This record gives sequence, C-alpha cells and structure tokens, in this order.
Amino acid sequence: MAYTPDKPPLAESTDDLRARIPGWGADLDPKDRPAFPRERFDPDASGAHWTFPERQEPHEDRERSIEHKFVTPAFGTSVGLKGLSGALRRVAYRRYSEGRAAHWLILLAADRVDVLESNVGSFLSLHPDNPFTETGVVSELTHHGLSSRLNRKRADLSHQWIDPVIVSAPWVAGAAVAYSAAKRARALTSQGR
Repeated sequence: MAYTPDKPPLAESTDDLRARIPGWGADLDPKDRPAFPRERFDPDASGAHWTFPERQEPHEDRERSIEHKFVTPAFGTSVGLKGLSGALRRVAYRRYSEGRAAHWLILLAADRVDVLESNVGSFLSLHPDNPFTETGVVSELTHHGLSSRLNRKRADLSHQWIDPVIVSAPWVAGAAVAYSAAKRARALTSQGR
C-alpha cells in the first residue's frame, strides 16, 4: 500500500496467525526450541571470548589510515609495498583521510603504476608474460568464442569491438617503443664508427 492515502491494515494477532497457519509460532516458547538447555538469552553478549582481539605481530610496512590509531588487529601480509606504486600508497595513507577524493585517486594511480611495474618486470625477466594465452585469445578459437560473442542476449555486446583494442594496445605500444629504441641505438652505433 505504499504511496496511497489509505491506512495500512493492522498486523494480525498471534492467535489469528496460529489459527490460519499450521505450526506458526512453534518456537515462541523457549522450552520448545531444540537448543533450549544450552541457549541463554543475553542481548548484551556479543559471543566473543575477548574484550579486544589478540593483535597480529605489528608490521611497519602496512598501510594505516590517518583516522585510525593503529593497524587493525589482523591484516594481510602477502604482498608488501614496493617501488613507485608503494611510495604512492604511502603518500595516500599518510597525508590524506579516507574521506578525501585525493586518497582514493592516488590509490587508483598506484594500482596503474603497479601494473606497469609488473609488465616491465615481466619483460626484464627470463620468462615474460604471454599475451596470447593469458588474455584468453586462444580460447576464443577453441571454445565457441565467435558464436558466444554473437549471442544477442549478452550485456557487453555494445562494447565488444573495443575490447581487443584495449587488450592489445599496451603490447603494440610497447613493441613500437622497443622498435624505436632499437632503431635509435642502431643509428647511434653506426654514427660512432
């Protein structure tokens, strides 16, 4: 009855509900509950066996918001801060409140820098990333990729044309930069002779 001037009907009484619905209110009496002997009703109890949780070993390299007095009692330690992305994250947490847009924009920029650092690290390693297998391009040919992409019920049908461009653009740009650098290095070595 929302958005009408009529008064909503009053709720049915428990006797009316019990008469209309078989078994309604069967657990209202605590003695009828399966856990009755062990069950204690204490609305102030939280169920915790501590007043403050045991703290994880402090780690100096963890991010901590300026709103908080200390790092949360339990925190992740799988990946520490590193490189320029880590420096950006430190700036975001040490200078800006979580309520400021600058905090979140710096964290977004740090994520993008981290991706760039990972890609550069991959190229410098002996086992660089393989864009063909890791982006799922091969599965397009082996798992009915074309027929599933042409399905008219897909929500992403309108922007599918740009997906290959977005995925391949960084690799094409990286190859162009590498080619340009190699060409310039070759020109410099030929002039030096």
